[in-house]
Amino acid sequence: MTEFVKRFLVYDGDRRERQNVIWNTVGSGVYALASMVLAFIVMRMVGEDEGGIFGFGFSTYGQQMFIIAYFGIRPFQITDGKQEYTFGDYLRLRAATCGAAAAAAALHLSFLWFQGEYSFHKSAVIFFLACYKIIDGFADVYESEFQRQGSLYLTGKSNTFRTILSVTVFLAALQISGNLLTASMAAVLAQLAGVFAFNLSVIRAGVLPNVRFEAETKACLRLLKNTALLFVSVFLDFYVFSAAKYAIDRELTDAMSGYFNILFMPTSVIYLVSNFVIRPFLTRLTECWDKQDFDGFGKIRRQIAIVIGGLTVLAVAGTLVLGRPVLGIMERILGQGYEGSLTAYWIPFVIIILGGGLYALANLYYYLLVIMRRQGVIFLVYLAAAAAAWLVSPVLVRNFAIMGASVCYLGLMGGLVLGFGAVQGLLFRRAKEGKYDH
Repeated sequence: MTEFVKRFLVYDGDRRERQNVIWNTVGSGVYALASMVLAFIVMRMVGEDEGGIFGFGFSTYGQQMFIIAYFGIRPFQITDGKQEYTFGDYLRLRAATCGAAAAAAALHLSFLWFQGEYSFHKSAVIFFLACYKIIDGFADVYESEFQRQGSLYLTGKSNTFRTILSVTVFLAALQISGNLLTASMAAVLAQLAGVFAFNLSVIRAGVLPNVRFEAETKACLRLLKNTALLFVSVFLDFYVFSAAKYAIDRELTDAMSGYFNILFMPTSVIYLVSNFVIRPFLTRLTECWDKQDFDGFGKIRRQIAIVIGGLTVLAVAGTLVLGRPVLGIMERILGQGYEGSLTAYWIPFVIIILGGGLYALANLYYYLLVIMRRQGVIFLVYLAAAAAAWLVSPVLVRNFAIMGASVCYLGLMGGLVLGFGAVQGLLFRRAKEGKYDH
């Protein structure tokens, strides 16, 4: 296995930077494609209700459990250029957070089942989809270390191969069994195999010389303290991002949840493309900030914002022109009985795309505040947005259904842009004036 890793998965020297860009693009693209089309494929294969359960479990509830496992550590880890913490410290903490996520999912879904809000089948499917995402969260600690060591291409390869393996197994199991629960269990096993093959074996092959595996309990506790606010912030972030979906799950049917997830699919692409634009520059932004090179920092920040803004304008314009025909094609692919089920929501579709672009811009400002190490400010912005989401989303969905959900999403994303944008802009100006405490 070690020789395989060295020969086929690892690059050195001049090829590394080029491969970082190529494989980050490929990995992000494959992951985005899977996230975007799986709910659609499941709806076609096993019906709108099962598709709705899968879409909610995979992209919403499972992703919320991923956030618990992830614990908001990745931005902290990949910007830890001074090696304040070892990989072993990050790994030990991630193992604990993944265990906590699995326990939280089991307890919460059992409660919903006993209360009669979910059937046993729905609870079990969502639990295994949550486990799938939790394993994804465990893999992330390895992929973050790859990036911290300057080998982002290894992260891209892991995303690519793990996604292809698990999605192939899931769809094959669903086709053979016709049972969503069986297919979800198979996907979990495939995900475990992928982590072993493309994360554990790679980092243990010794090709990244600066990886330190030793861990100290005191260091892990200090890391937990330093990242706790980031975790709460990211947890609240995803709640804000998904508040409309949670409201639909509570207020409407599984089928409506499935339709909304299909309309929401392009936001996964927008988010991952934005990360493709942002992540390669995070180490450079960190270096500029640490060295107080504010001109360099401002230039990179401005360039990324312009790219995200341009892509958002193109996406919205394309949706205005092509959105209705594309939704019509998707209806025909779904089959008989779906006529008008998606095209009726063309305007909400446009609104959701615009909201996705705003979320990408908010994500840039979030990373800038992480580099500035302003976790407290991040938390306060997310807390205010989460409170607004909790109050507004059920009312809008109950009264205006999917249109209300889309307007809710757009408003919340706009709020994040205004909050994060204003704060990071203020801190940047203070730093240039020499009034910022580093």
